[in-house]
Amino acid sequence: MEAVRRLLDLRHRSRPEDLPPALAAVAPLLGAERVTALIIDYEQISLWPLHGTPGDFEPRKVDDTLAGRAYSTARTTHADSCLWLPLLHGAERLGVLEVWLEADLDERLRRDLRVIASLVAELIASRRFYGDAVERTRRRLPMQLAAEIIWNQLPPLTFAANDALVTAVLEPCYDVGGDAFDYAANGDVVHVALFDTVGHGISASALTTLTLNTYRNARRSGLGLADTYRSIDKWIRAQFPGAFVTAVLAELDTTTGAYRRIAAGHPAELHLRGDHTMAALPTPTALPLGLGHMLPRPPGVTELMLEPGDTLVLYTDGITEARSADGELFGLERLSAFIGEAMGRRISPPEVMRRLIHTIVSYENGELRDDATAALLQWRP
Repeated sequence: MEAVRRLLDLRHRSRPEDLPPALAAVAPLLGAERVTALIIDYEQISLWPLHGTPGDFEPRKVDDTLAGRAYSTARTTHADSCLWLPLLHGAERLGVLEVWLEADLDERLRRDLRVIASLVAELIASRRFYGDAVERTRRRLPMQLAAEIIWNQLPPLTFAANDALVTAVLEPCYDVGGDAFDYAANGDVVHVALFDTVGHGISASALTTLTLNTYRNARRSGLGLADTYRSIDKWIRAQFPGAFVTAVLAELDTTTGAYRRIAAGHPAELHLRGDHTMAALPTPTALPLGLGHMLPRPPGVTELMLEPGDTLVLYTDGITEARSADGELFGLERLSAFIGEAMGRRISPPEVMRRLIHTIVSYENGELRDDATAALLQWRP
């Protein structure tokens, strides 16, 4: 309890870099020699000691370490005198708490350390915006301004509540400019949107910023899908004449599984039932946002009844149009096979998305030709 009290004292008057010395101070109270908060980097490749941790600068790889296993599975791992506990803020994976024990590990200590890990995750999530320590830890390369603008607009990568889960990935994370995603849970409805803006750099990020915030404004004003489409289309046309954004605007009724969406010049979602790929939804059902005035008819809204456990993967063309060294497209068939195999192996959706984006980057030999973004929506009542 004393360790909890000391950490709770950080809630009101502290900076992110105050957490490492606080963890060092409470370590003896937990029967530990050392307690370290490890934060995942933007590329989700390695876990790094939170900026300000004295004398510890070595990363722990996600793919070949016990610390990484705790992150990828969101489950505690243990070896000899060290314990790694996932740092979860809701369903969002922030990193891992590494605890080097002096005392023997028993079930009571394990439960206590889970409480400490939960508290540390809350402190990281709540204090991260009051200083740059978390951002400096996560960044392993300089971030371009366009990417800075986009990341500051996005919600957390993973959300789970209301009988649904949403998780997303975005690459290249240090130079993205035109892709974005958003979601929200209101009552029984989960709203999800994916955007692919024409162009790149600052101009694209400005258009994406307008699009995201117009979408949120329409959603928060209670507009339906068709009116939301019209509102975004109107503002893009007014502020960026000639520009356009392809998008999927969707909503899921979590009480019934009813899924409704507009595909505005965008590829159709991938629909999986278990590890089986279902028939593709019709696309497009509307012109890209910014060009909607060119058709007199209203945007088409597709409706689909999901079954419990169904998964929908929204993606930009940077995923399917990734090219290998010999010019072969990654394609929808590979995407479907990848997601289906991962779901069949019961890999968690956030980990599926992490592995997908690394597969895409590897397929293009480490240098993406276009932004690659994907969002997974799963209904699990």
